[in-house]
Amino acid sequence: MPHKFYHGKTGRVFNVTKRAVGVIVVRNRTIQKRINVRIEHVKHSRCREDFLKRVKANELKRKQAKERGEKVVCKRLPEEPRLGHFVRTGGKEPELVEPIPYELCDMNLRHLLVSVCEVVLS
Repeated sequence: MPHKFYHGKTGRVFNVTKRAVGVIVVRNRTIQKRINVRIEHVKHSRCREDFLKRVKANELKRKQAKERGEKVVCKRLPEEPRLGHFVRTGGKEPELVEPIPYELCDMNLRHLLVSVCEVVLS
């Protein structure tokens, strides 16, 4: 594979030398792909930062809850829907927007219909 194929790929370091590191590329393969990459082309993955931050925060919550004798829920919850509210129009009437009705046409005239739709839409 050309070297540009591996740009942006993630992997796990299996070997460290003076100027390069050996990386096992993360992909779905029976035989794992091992490549040697110079150090200037490698950067540490930031994918676990949020997870590690959450682990520390959860440990702190557990510790504080244990001191108070309470139970704490550390599970992540999905964002709830926004509450209902009224929208002010500022004196303007709402406009009804509808799609352009579909018309059956002859196959030879399709290009004309497409150009007419483009003119109407633009």
